[in-house]
Amino acid sequence: MGIKFDVPGRQAYQVKAIVFDLNGTLAVDGNLRPSTRELLSQLVENVCVYVLTADTHDSASRVREILGDKVEVQVLQGENTTEAKRAFIQKLGPESTVAVGNGANDAGMLEEAVLGLAVLEEEGAAADLLCKADLVVRSIDDALELLLHPRRIVATLRR
Repeated sequence: MGIKFDVPGRQAYQVKAIVFDLNGTLAVDGNLRPSTRELLSQLVENVCVYVLTADTHDSASRVREILGDKVEVQVLQGENTTEAKRAFIQKLGPESTVAVGNGANDAGMLEEAVLGLAVLEEEGAAADLLCKADLVVRSIDDALELLLHPRRIVATLRR
């Protein structure tokens, strides 16, 4: 299980887990698109998928229900969700974990992970986050497609 690819001039990647932010990344206004659900269902066949959220739109329980038991959804408590997300990546093992987000509180997890993807979507992306990302994509579906077809990542990141 996992996603393996080599990026010339960078490193060999062996991804075992992917951590997503929920609102603004996987979901827009708390809602998942059908296409995103379908792509996620393909991704969970190869890697462990986690969703971390401060639950701004009170949608975590609904998303948990939609995604089923193959995706772990965690609601973060407290004021410093940036550090909670970073610590989660550290616990999983940053050398084999990809992080995907759009908000300022996602910057730490993108910096910590072996590969960080910034997603623009309708909410945009925080400038702090863009500086920590390895790749910037237009949409969550584009990010999921990259992970399902890692040669695209190789083409973009090779040196």
